[in-house]
Amino acid sequence: MQQQKIWDADTARRYDTPGSGMFAPEVVGPTVDRLAQLAGDGAALEFAIGTGRVAVPLAERGVPVTGVELSPPMVEQLRTKVDEATIPVIMGDMATTVVPGRYTLVYLVYNTISNLLTQAEQVECFRNAARHLAPGGRFVVELWVPELRKLPPGQTATVWQSEPGYIGLDTYDVLHQHVVSHHFRFDETTQAELFRSPHRYIWPAELDLMAQLAGFEMEARNADWAGAAFTAESRSHVSVYRIPPVK
Repeated sequence: MQQQKIWDADTARRYDTPGSGMFAPEVVGPTVDRLAQLAGDGAALEFAIGTGRVAVPLAERGVPVTGVELSPPMVEQLRTKVDEATIPVIMGDMATTVVPGRYTLVYLVYNTISNLLTQAEQVECFRNAARHLAPGGRFVVELWVPELRKLPPGQTATVWQSEPGYIGLDTYDVLHQHVVSHHFRFDETTQAELFRSPHRYIWPAELDLMAQLAGFEMEARNADWAGAAFTAESRSHVSVYRIPPVK
């Protein structure tokens, strides 16, 4: 499952769910509030900008936003909302693509760093974020916590969401730290739709070490964008890393 084939034109057309799911105001609102606060008076760079779920409302808040994106169909969907002058996008992968300028904020939301399937690529993503940041700038990563405690010996899958018309489950390869997310959508008929995506999962402590290798300091970790405390029971986290300011 190559990323370019996963994020194709059909996926891009179906990706946006205005007003619901990850596009719900109660999801997008706190995300944009926190990112705008962290960007301050500077500009923001979004790795894997996609269809602009976060970038468009952030730009509407007055934060200049530039994006990096691997999938042309996702950018085509973004262009139905804003033009290139409003939100420039550089095509390429988030681990190596270099964008002109310096930013006060680089951000990577909704688990997307796990789309890089090797540890080396994930480390390079941190280094790429660092090279775009001005001294004192921040890199924000939103990521889920691997549900390894739910895997007794011999079990390789966890159901992480089950509701009418939808089941989400992950299958784990703990030897290689790989997981495949399966999204099943169905109705009253006998037909179902399946969308799958591969990931390399990262434990928070490993993520922190990647940050250190790239020259970052840990500034904050919360369980969500609203600032809830991160605990042993948290299913995801928003981690803020900072390039040390010039003394």
